[in-house]
Amino acid sequence: MIISERALFLFGNFFSQKVKLFVNGQKDVFSKLKSCNLGGQKLVWFHVSSLGEYEQALPVMEKMKQKYPAYKIVLSFFSPSGYEIKKTSSPADCVVYLPVDTRKNVRRFLDIIQPELVFFVKYDFWPNYLFELKKRKIKTYLVSGLFTDKHKFFRWYNAWLKKSLLAFTTFFVQDENSKNVLQYQGFNNVSVCGDTRFDRVFQIAEKLEKLDFIAYFKGNKDLFIAGSSWETGEDFITNYLKKDIDFKTIIAPHDISENHIKKIVSKLPKSYILYTDIKFKEDLKNKQILVLNTIGLLNKAYHYADWVYIGGGFGKSIHNIQEPAVFGVPIITGPKIKKFNEAVDLQKLGGLLVVNNQNDFDKTMDLLASNIQERKKCGKVTKDYALKNVGATEKIFKQIGL
Repeated sequence: MIISERALFLFGNFFSQKVKLFVNGQKDVFSKLKSCNLGGQKLVWFHVSSLGEYEQALPVMEKMKQKYPAYKIVLSFFSPSGYEIKKTSSPADCVVYLPVDTRKNVRRFLDIIQPELVFFVKYDFWPNYLFELKKRKIKTYLVSGLFTDKHKFFRWYNAWLKKSLLAFTTFFVQDENSKNVLQYQGFNNVSVCGDTRFDRVFQIAEKLEKLDFIAYFKGNKDLFIAGSSWETGEDFITNYLKKDIDFKTIIAPHDISENHIKKIVSKLPKSYILYTDIKFKEDLKNKQILVLNTIGLLNKAYHYADWVYIGGGFGKSIHNIQEPAVFGVPIITGPKIKKFNEAVDLQKLGGLLVVNNQNDFDKTMDLLASNIQERKKCGKVTKDYALKNVGATEKIFKQIGL
């Protein structure tokens, strides 16, 4: 996403809660930086847009800490939803909002942190920052990049934006298509390393933090999880649950606001409980549906799932399918997957099942609920694919140096 879209976001939604957080956060950026006492220290700067990009940056940050412990890390966010959650819980030594991309802010920010190395993640590019990094000859890398020939940087009227990409020392991209697009545009400093998010979900799977309340809730039944769901998918789910079924369900909506949770539970036909209402595990007894009206549990909950639905496939952006894939779980989602390599690949391989409407959803749910062999077959595909794609972080560190 480029700066014009950011501007539309800020001005078009000025009075939203997120923008209020952003505006207030911007006021404190430079005082926060000064309070981190970064002067005179060796430093690496990571910039991410929001939580999704943070998950991609995290394995690289952790590897940086391990390999170069003398270096401090500054982490910047564009999105309040990322910053507010991770401002006190990341490997970084200082977490701030990214100052707005003006020349004055850029120079002031870089004068304070003076990074030796910079990482941008996926697609959150800021031209003034990139131009200044290039001017200062600071090594700058792109992690888990994705490009198409329709990218806005490559339109004829955006030549100045394309020029800002000269700041990158190396583009570490997810796939060959991105490499081909960049090379066609004259950038040969490209390396195909894959998506570091697979490294992150593999770390989660290896640690396997148990959630006893989910194990108790599941008991000896099959478990279906709807993760990061949006309204269209939630309607399909609540309609389907009116059937006579013999499995447990967890719904973990993307929007956990009180109003949205009330809207979901008003449509639930069976016995349910909210996560925030659990006081003792016995509260889960005889409940058919558990609504996770909280954050931070979903990536661990997938370990208990027998199949899942992942939200976003009817909107602009499908949510994280790597998280359930690494546990070997069949995945259902909506049709808008073409921008996501892992979803397209898994559909071709048979581990991800796309639904277009209520009828498709019902048939797919019936299949996975009744056919254990089909679940095992799909689950093997997702797990094999996830494990095959682990290792992007190691590939990146073989090519950078301090």
